[in-house]
Amino acid sequence: MIDKIVVADDRIPFLKGVLEPYFREVRYCPGAKITADTVRDAAILITRTRTRCNAGLLADSRVEMIQTATIGYDHLDTAYLDSRGIRWNNSPGCNAPSVRQYLAAALLETARRHHFQLAGKTLAVVGVGQVGSRVAALGRSWGMRVLPVDPPRARAEGNAGFFPLEQAVRQADILTFHVPLSSNGPDATWHLADAELLAGMKPTALLFNTSRGEVVDTAALKQALHRHRIAGAVLDVWENEPDIDRELLDLADIATPHIAGYSTDGKANGTAQCVNRIGQACGIPELAEWYPADLPPGPPEPPVARDLPPEEARRRYLANWYDIMQDDAVLRRDPACFERLRADYRVRREPPRFTLTDQAG
Repeated sequence: MIDKIVVADDRIPFLKGVLEPYFREVRYCPGAKITADTVRDAAILITRTRTRCNAGLLADSRVEMIQTATIGYDHLDTAYLDSRGIRWNNSPGCNAPSVRQYLAAALLETARRHHFQLAGKTLAVVGVGQVGSRVAALGRSWGMRVLPVDPPRARAEGNAGFFPLEQAVRQADILTFHVPLSSNGPDATWHLADAELLAGMKPTALLFNTSRGEVVDTAALKQALHRHRIAGAVLDVWENEPDIDRELLDLADIATPHIAGYSTDGKANGTAQCVNRIGQACGIPELAEWYPADLPPGPPEPPVARDLPPEEARRRYLANWYDIMQDDAVLRRDPACFERLRADYRVRREPPRFTLTDQAG
């Protein structure tokens, strides 16, 4: 038994009961209600995006390690954590396949709704990391022309294979964002999709955002949609969550409550990464190799519909695993329950036969 206290967001799945045999105390608390008093005597903090980990939270605490069960870490003041010697980790790639699943469903649904075929269309992917690289591969496998945009990678690896943002925006039929949120420096992404960027898009183009709400300027996007400067938008993330803009909700083609990465598999991966790192740091082999034992089952595998056009076959196959319009419907029905819709999100498994290239994938 290690004489340390762990504080964890009570909505991190599969976690309860895992750490208790190894630590003096494990406390669970809603992420938005974790305060300086909550963590004052804690050594380890396990979070999601709703807990701002900064000096206001941690200055008088004993916290020595923070694990976040998310890819994004803009809720961590990393400069402050580093200055205090507080070890921190995000969970890179944990829900990347889940976001790919969401994007696949969104692409197929918007293509059906706007009466076009994805094959031959141009997909601009802004941010080609763990998530964006999978989305780019998906687009290529479905016959789309893919324009990767990633200035930091272009500087590090050379410009070959990457496109300037302005050029990609002008050519894109679908523009999708997969970037971290940052407000400073040459690669700042706060309001990256502003009025000027939206004005450069084709009037037939669609904008997708599954990164952070603040990457898109809400006022500018509403104006672009009202004036038909672009054809539509798919939004999973919103400025000022959970108090989202109801007018923008009405304007969006597909609107969901920040759940693109919320497959059951993605949640299990994020929790496992946190537990594994705690086990490694504390010398607990059982935790260093832990993974949830019993994930709930997915739906039965349907037969491949070989008598349908490939894109319709894919849409039906993926809808068997994930009906994106169900998430759209529950948000529109009760947008005030944004946080509850996230916290109580349904079981959503990823299809094992997601091959990207066959008729179903």
